[in-house]
Amino acid sequence: MGPARRPPLALGVLAASAAVAVTTGLLFPLREVAPVISLGVVYLLGVLGVAAVWGAGLGVATAVASALAFNLFHIEPTGRLTIAQTENWVALGVFLVTAVVAGSLAQAARSRALEAEEGRRAADLSAELARVLLSADDLEAALAPAAQRIAAAFGLDSAAVVREAPAADPRRVALPVEGHGWLVVPAAAPGAVRERLARAVVPTLAALLDAGDARARLLHEVVETRALRRSEDIKTTLLRTVSHDLRTPLTAIAASAEALASPALAEDERRELAQGAADQARGLSALVDDLLDLSRLEAGRAEPRRQWLALDEVLDAAADGLPRERLELRLGDDLPLLHADPVQLGRAFHNLLDNAVRHSGGQPVTVRAQPVGAKLVVRVTDRGPGVPEAEHERIFQPFYRADHDRPRSAGSGLGLAIVRGFVESNGGTVHVESHPGAGASFVVKLPLVEGAR
Repeated sequence: MGPARRPPLALGVLAASAAVAVTTGLLFPLREVAPVISLGVVYLLGVLGVAAVWGAGLGVATAVASALAFNLFHIEPTGRLTIAQTENWVALGVFLVTAVVAGSLAQAARSRALEAEEGRRAADLSAELARVLLSADDLEAALAPAAQRIAAAFGLDSAAVVREAPAADPRRVALPVEGHGWLVVPAAAPGAVRERLARAVVPTLAALLDAGDARARLLHEVVETRALRRSEDIKTTLLRTVSHDLRTPLTAIAASAEALASPALAEDERRELAQGAADQARGLSALVDDLLDLSRLEAGRAEPRRQWLALDEVLDAAADGLPRERLELRLGDDLPLLHADPVQLGRAFHNLLDNAVRHSGGQPVTVRAQPVGAKLVVRVTDRGPGVPEAEHERIFQPFYRADHDRPRSAGSGLGLAIVRGFVESNGGTVHVESHPGAGASFVVKLPLVEGAR
């Protein structure tokens, strides 16, 4: 978008001289087919060409030189700068005026064309800057690409858009972008370029940065609003969960405690009540653990404490408290080690196994694992009624309890949300593959460290 550069003036003088000489020579054979006095218009071709490229000044000089050459070589008496007939004076005067006017018009037309081209390029640059700045998620990160486009458009070695006042540097010139920072360009940039930057680019940049800052504020407010709404939803759901899932075991424990105080209770009944109270207490403890895990995940405070670990050991620990006779582990030979948090993965796989056992309808649950590329893929498959496709993502939401043909359980709706949270915090992914009536397969993909054994 830098200003169009004219060819050197010396080249223009050479071109003007050549045009006058060639035209003068060309008129000699033309005199045989047309009156001499009418052939002066041929000089206008050279005048227009010179004026269009080098401007009206050299165009006028070319017109004068053409008039002199025309008089000297073609108007009687030739060889002298005199004119014998009055009508030839009139013709030569008309030619000179016409040549000067034509040259000026050619220069004006060229100037308008250059202005139109400059306006088009300015509009293209503005559109490109708007695309870069207003479509970016991070406005500050988009400043560098925007500055690169400005530098490329104006043929500058470099450019930068900065928010803070730049340090004094004789090699740089800082153009203020009102209220938003500075556009920094090389001090060696021509004055005309700096003037055009200040006139055309800086106001556009200021408007775009103002719009970008406003957009960033709105996005921040939207994110905060969504976070607050989600927080309120979680609080409401948590209250419902607490009112039911906490009250039920507490009521059972309180009832068992009161019954155990009765002296008329038989020993076998006493043992049964004590066992029931212990089971309810363990369930209550598990629910509290789930709530604490979820709160850490939601707050982003579940940083994994990574160490090298073997998947079979993690699965063995995760199976504690579950009916092992219903778990079929089919792990590949010589599985590579994982670099992850054993506690978080243990919790995730315990929840997956527990979920599969509860929904398998008494059928065995199969666990398979094998490396696939740079991932260790683990599949936990049950033989229950499956998960409808519409719920493949919902089941990983906190407090979501499926309401379909899978048997409803006493689960809190937190288990699978914690699975996804802990798997993703260790760099993995989890999803479900299922068709109604064909069981469900939960697929966990964990990253492998290159060279792990």
